[in-house]
Amino acid sequence: MHVLILGSGVVGVTSAYYLASQGHEVTVLDRQAGPAMETSYGNAGQVSFGFSSPWAAPGIPRKALKWMFQEHAPLKIQPKRDPAMARFMMAMFNNCTPERYAVNKERMVRVAEYSRQCIDALRRDTGIRYEDRQRGLLQLFRHESQVEAVTKDMRVLSECGVRHRLLSAEELVTAEPALARVPGKFVGGLHLPDDQTGDCHLFTQRLADHCREQLGVEFRFNVDIQRIERQAGRIERVMTSAGALSADAYVVCLGSFSPLLMKDLDIRLPIYPVKGYSLTLPVIDDGGAPQSTVMDETFKVAISRFDDRIRVGGTAELASYDLSLLEKRRATISMVVRDVFPEGGDMAKAEFWTGLRPMTPDSTPIIGATRYDNLWLNTGHGTLGWTMSCGSAHLLADLMAGRRPAIDPQGLCVARYAA
Repeated sequence: MHVLILGSGVVGVTSAYYLASQGHEVTVLDRQAGPAMETSYGNAGQVSFGFSSPWAAPGIPRKALKWMFQEHAPLKIQPKRDPAMARFMMAMFNNCTPERYAVNKERMVRVAEYSRQCIDALRRDTGIRYEDRQRGLLQLFRHESQVEAVTKDMRVLSECGVRHRLLSAEELVTAEPALARVPGKFVGGLHLPDDQTGDCHLFTQRLADHCREQLGVEFRFNVDIQRIERQAGRIERVMTSAGALSADAYVVCLGSFSPLLMKDLDIRLPIYPVKGYSLTLPVIDDGGAPQSTVMDETFKVAISRFDDRIRVGGTAELASYDLSLLEKRRATISMVVRDVFPEGGDMAKAEFWTGLRPMTPDSTPIIGATRYDNLWLNTGHGTLGWTMSCGSAHLLADLMAGRRPAIDPQGLCVARYAA
């Protein structure tokens, strides 16, 4: 069948890869001039299967109130008259119970662990490289309370078969040798050896090239998607700046912009744009730079290693669709990288970037069918779009083909919000 995919970020392009690999004719539309030019462009560079955890967690409402008065806080809220923001925050806080956290954590790890298998196979099958490293992730704890809190996550990791190890302060340097240069800052860490790093923008571009050259996928860029038209229980066409386009099936992979398009179809997606920032700086001292990815749990800032660059990503800002670069947000992620790897990169040459991460209130992506029998969703991956992209796309392709998927899709489609 002919499948029309809306969006060419990492989720859209991986969806195209798995659908085309199963023999479908695939066309991808995007308003940008090329793939991965928005949220997938400057993300933190981590592919963090074992680190997949809901933002909505017990204690977050209390912490959010405290963070409002802190200069360097992981969550910031720009006050606006925005009903969508209010609904999102209320729904997110409703997911901050231990019971909901456990359910959401299991769903996220289920998709993420499958995605690890999928991206490893994709790399072998396509041969693409993207400054990737398979050396794990180290979650760093500055306080003993964080070490105590992570034991609950470790139980879920064990149940899902995710390898992990809790490290003492002295053992941290076995995973990241440069931490020997900043003694006494951290009391321990959780090492996830199967997590990976790389340049998501480069990954998506090279996978798009492979899809075009080897699988016959058609990419149509500089095309504005205006609306979707329906007839009874089916989608008839997509109206675009290039005219009306039709297909047998349609897949929405528009991230934070998915709810805007779905609203006219009476499908409410509880996705809200959560703004994130990143810095990319050249490595000036290999021994003082990270070798893979570290996550500073206190500030929720990730620091990842590319070939000769360091990518620093963090901050969750609720500011609707505002893409302005705020220097006070830059100050937070700059402070963290200077504190953890003070000799690793050249801050004077750092590139500052921002993007909108499509967050659901339960932090779990929306993958699967809708009330329209030829309309499918693969969106709402939040901060873990690249991490979950391959698993989400493979699952979606199997569901669309009526095949039995490798993982249980229960609780992943949009119908969970109706329940």
